Order: sequence, then C-alpha cells, then structure tokens
Amino acid sequence: MYTKIFGLLGILIVISLVPLADAQISIGEKAVQKSVEVMINSDGEVHVKHVVRSSNLPVDLELVYGTVSNVSVINEQGEEELFSMIADNTVVLLQPSNEELIVEYDLEDALVEIDNVWTWSFRYLETTNFIISEKIDLIFVNERLVYLDDKKGFACHGCQMILEYSIDTPKNVEYVNWEDQEFVVEITTFAEIENFDFSQSSKEISFKVNDDNQFVTTIMPLKLLWGPYAVFLNDEKAYFNEYINNGTHVWIIIKPDTTGKISIIGTTVVPEFPIIAPLAIGFLIIMMVPLIRKFNLH
Repeated sequence: MYTKIFGLLGILIVISLVPLADAQISIGEKAVQKSVEVMINSDGEVHVKHVVRSSNLPVDLELVYGTVSNVSVINEQGEEELFSMIADNTVVLLQPSNEELIVEYDLEDALVEIDNVWTWSFRYLETTNFIISEKIDLIFVNERLVYLDDKKGFACHGCQMILEYSIDTPKNVEYVNWEDQEFVVEITTFAEIENFDFSQSSKEISFKVNDDNQFVTTIMPLKLLWGPYAVFLNDEKAYFNEYINNGTHVWIIIKPDTTGKISIIGTTVVPEFPIIAPLAIGFLIIMMVPLIRKFNLH
C-alpha cells in the first residue's frame, strides 16, 4: 500500500520538475481569436498581430510557427499586460482580462529566397489575413496567382499553403499587329524569353524560355486569343493556371521544370467572333421569332 503511494508521489514530483517548454503542457484554455494578421514587407520581414477576445480565465495563444522575437502584449488602452512564453516559445500564456488583448511579434527566417522567389510553407488553422507590401507584384498560393489589384492583401481560411512572391519581376512586352489592330502581350518572368511569335492560323502564341523553375506569367487580351486554352512545353501538354480578372485580359501561369518552347493555344482568334458572339446571336434569334410570328399574324 505504502509502496504504491510513494510511487505515485514520485511520478507527480517528476512531472512537476519537467520544464513546460519540454513537456509541451498547455496551462490555460485555448484563446478565442478575433483576428490574425500577417504583414510581409518587400525585404521578406514578417510581423504578426493577433487580437484575442476577453476571458475570465488564463488562455493559451498558439503562435504562427517560426523563430519568434520582440513579443508584446497590450490591452485596448495600449497598456502592457503580463504574459508568459511556454512550449518552447510557440505559445503565449495570457492572463485573464476584461478587454481584448493584442499580441504582436516578429517572425525571423520565415521566408526563404530561392531563384528570385520568396517562399513560405505556411500553416495556421485560424483564418489569417495577409497584408502585402505594395512593392510585391506577383503573389502565388500553391502555384496559383493571387491578383490583388488595388487590394492590400488576401485572407486564408484554415490556412495551409505554399506562399510565393517576387519583387520587381522583369516584364517582356510584345506587340501583335493584325490588320489594323495592335495587341499588347506581356510576359512577366525572371527567365530569359526569346523568339516570341503569334500565329493567327493555328490560334497560337509561342516563345522560348531559357531558364527553368521560374514562374512565367503571360498576360494577353481576350480579343486576341480566346479560351479555353491548352499549354504545351516542348510539344508536351503542360500544367498551367488561368486567371481572368476583368473580362478583357487573361493571365496564363506556368512554372516549367525545363527550358524550351512554350505554346499557348486558344479556340478563337482575332478577327474571328469570340465564342460568346454566336451564343448571343442565337439568343437574339430565339427572342425575335415570337415577334416575327406576331407581325405575320397581323
């Protein structure tokens, strides 16, 4: 009997002596967050801001994974609040508060620059708002283009993604002249581009890319080449992403794993009617038939 009691006491003493950082023990309840913001500047520096709802109990706030520094906790009045870093500096223990608490910190080495592209393997299961520097011109999430236009950032829900972006990406501007019209095609990439060509008969835009593993974004007017599209790299079908933002231009994005010729083939080409034109004409004919019959009856 005494042996069991002393054994139990020994286990409790050992547990109490284990540092919280090593034991990964949670002390408080899980924090309820109002918002999470991740701010990224053009130098690859990351600043994170959490707004935590008030609580009558101590709460644990899990931080975005990375090397955390310059942690601060303030209330709505801007006054500093007591806090503790636990679980190997991945969690902040917040004291009970009748006000919302604002937790801010920097993340070092979150982003890595590889071949002119900043990359971050990001995972945080709370809805996260990313605020992006205006100097960042091309942003990709899981190799899909995020077009910000005049917006400052984007939201990610239950977020697990590969975030990639580039700064001051070179732009190759090509001009296509057909009859009395001029069309501008822009190819944005760090790769070297040459031998641009437009073939009206084969409904194709093509060019040679001399560097691999670089994002190649082709922006062209829909009036010049209408989808759906097929993309080929060295005559083999290639994976690509397509984006249309305003109904006038299309973004075709490919990240070739080798050098060679890229071909973008559409279904309708200038000066043919766009695909929507026959549909519109057909719709008008259908609408006119009852009117024609009505006049014929009179």
